[in-house]
Amino acid sequence: MTVTIRRLGHLGDGIADGPVFVPLTLPGEVVEGEQSGDHIIAPRIVTPSVERVKPPCSHFRTCGGCALQHGSDGFVAAWKADVVSTALAAHGLAAPIRAIRTSAPRSRRRATLSGRRTKKGAMVGFHARGSDVIVDIPNCQLLHPDIMALLPVIERLVALAASRKGEIAVSVTLAMDGAEVSVTGGKPLDSQLQQDLARLSGESGILRLAWDGDVVAQHRPPRQIIDGITLIPPAGAFLQPTKDGETALIAAVRDAVGPARRIADLFAGAGTFALPLARNAEVHAVESDAAMLMALDAAWRNAAGLKKVTTESRDLFRRPMLPLDLRGFDAAVIDPPRAGAEAQVAEIAQSGIQRLAMVSCNPVTFARDAKTLTDAGYSLDWIEVIDQFRWSAHVELVAQFCAIQ
Repeated sequence: MTVTIRRLGHLGDGIADGPVFVPLTLPGEVVEGEQSGDHIIAPRIVTPSVERVKPPCSHFRTCGGCALQHGSDGFVAAWKADVVSTALAAHGLAAPIRAIRTSAPRSRRRATLSGRRTKKGAMVGFHARGSDVIVDIPNCQLLHPDIMALLPVIERLVALAASRKGEIAVSVTLAMDGAEVSVTGGKPLDSQLQQDLARLSGESGILRLAWDGDVVAQHRPPRQIIDGITLIPPAGAFLQPTKDGETALIAAVRDAVGPARRIADLFAGAGTFALPLARNAEVHAVESDAAMLMALDAAWRNAAGLKKVTTESRDLFRRPMLPLDLRGFDAAVIDPPRAGAEAQVAEIAQSGIQRLAMVSCNPVTFARDAKTLTDAGYSLDWIEVIDQFRWSAHVELVAQFCAIQ
């Protein structure tokens, strides 16, 4: 059948009337192919979009790590901005998108790879598009060259410790002095395997190796530098995927909180925002993970010239900060997971706090929470889209809310 692509869906697939979902297409394109259910799996482009470009990666057709390499950078940026605007419009809201900041190719410093033992050794890479088959990625244009250089080491690790019956997940994060690796789904950790893993990490220069959350080897602390401040995060801790993206997020959050002198940082993690903000303000960091708070506190204590940072271990989903708890703060930062922070935002909306920087990785839950704030008398002043997940359908943003006087 022949169809015309009307728009892109939230996963980056083209959508034609029906709806019919067509991967690797762009709005306005005429495509043909055999329909299976509500999908055309292998489309042929009859009339290409002027925004279509040659994918820079040789693995793009098979690898599921990227979804939008066939669209120009300008098109992808505009589409992600439109995703945010559309989510807001569903709640009757609008806001200026003042910037779209996209990380460069080959800049991802954090990635989770899939691995499986084979008869000849191991296969390591990303899943094929719509499949559990692992695709080898020797020419990946997404990952930092230092991660690419570690692929042979990760293959050795998988061959050593993966079960033939299933795959394992290998998370790699670049630090200042090397890389740390965290593995889940591997074989049970007996004494022999622990010795073998420690030997492998020592020979390969891996700074820290964790197995299902337990550190099995650490040769040097995996230092991260956030706004000039040294942080040693716990194993498996979340960090921003690119350094440029982290810098853009911090700058936007700083701008959003303005001249505030006391700031509550909610869902603070290991201090991506709390530590830089402490250069000019006292910060109270709230996070449910005690290990990340310990790392944040140690970083603050070892840094020079920062104002006071206090920490509180608290599950903000079950026990959100109440208006009384937020009394005395000039501003707040909130960076929840994809589900958003419906309960916590409802309390912020009643707190009267003057400025709020909201960081979100899900435009749909962001728009829902933004509606709660605007209904309570806050203005949504601006949004910045931070695209750290280049060539994917993932959208991140920072927004400023201010209490209307």
